[in-house]
Amino acid sequence: MTTEAPTNTLLRPATCADCAEIARLFLIASDGLAAYIWGRMDMPGLSLEEIGRRRYEREGVAFSYRNCLIAEADGAVIGMLHAYPMERSEPPSEFDPVLRPYSELEDYGSLYISGVALYPAWRGRGIGTRLLQAAETRARDLRVARLSLICFERNARAMALYRRLGFGEIDRRPLVPHPSLKYRDGDAVLMARQLDR
Repeated sequence: MTTEAPTNTLLRPATCADCAEIARLFLIASDGLAAYIWGRMDMPGLSLEEIGRRRYEREGVAFSYRNCLIAEADGAVIGMLHAYPMERSEPPSEFDPVLRPYSELEDYGSLYISGVALYPAWRGRGIGTRLLQAAETRARDLRVARLSLICFERNARAMALYRRLGFGEIDRRPLVPHPSLKYRDGDAVLMARQLDR
């Protein structure tokens, strides 16, 4: 049963002060993928959350707090959405095999939703849907024709939500298993939703 979001829940642009919460929520949203990526960075002595916080504190890059939207209730952060325009770039000379499936599923010209997450107590209240609707508004403001995202096919709840909101599958790749990942088999699925003019 779905419970409506309380009236004191609001969506707002993230600020730099939100970066620690963004990192925590991105660890949830990525189902282990962020833990894998951040754990391979040369930042000895830092926790995954601290590495993520530092990444999101940056400006002028895709993975910045400036590309995040915060869900807040009574002044506390309860969720976030991270999305940025997917632009073509030079591929790296060598691909990490665990990351290769995701790099092969990029939808250039879309507003790519790289992460959406809520803390468990706030799920099932329509807040995730509101965050995704806000991404649609941002895409229209940027004059981007569609939204895209990647979902693990084994994440049945998320797949059902995205399909209900009009996202359709456009491509998929088999996962490369790794102990950091929550889902170690099945496919990563690229989904997109064309926006009405």
